[in-house]
Amino acid sequence: MPDSMYSDIILEYYRHPVNFGKLEPCDIHFHDTNPLCGDDLDIFITLDGNKVREIKFSGKGCAISQASASMLTETVDGKTLDDIKKMSKQDILDMLKIPISHTRIKCALLSLKVLKLGVYKHLGEKISDEDRKL
Repeated sequence: MPDSMYSDIILEYYRHPVNFGKLEPCDIHFHDTNPLCGDDLDIFITLDGNKVREIKFSGKGCAISQASASMLTETVDGKTLDDIKKMSKQDILDMLKIPISHTRIKCALLSLKVLKLGVYKHLGEKISDEDRKL
């Protein structure tokens, strides 16, 4: 598909996000920001054992950050916490399918950072050095 088609997909996710909202109560909740772009993101997860039963996100920000969060919540719904811990920067870039400039990479990765920090906090584990750099 041409880049313009993927750009249209990102705009569609931005305008009509999937899994937008809050879960209260929830098992996992984490919040973070990207001050360079003004992105603000919360992720909420309810678990069924070690699996994501339901996931939502809320916040505001640029099209890339919000589309990334929407796409990521679709991707991890039903996955285990171990599956989430294995996700990488490249998984997000592959999911977005458009070139992401150096200045926009923090926008694209904010959702993965918030998700992983929430999972590690829930598990009481120290986050890996690689994930800390997201």
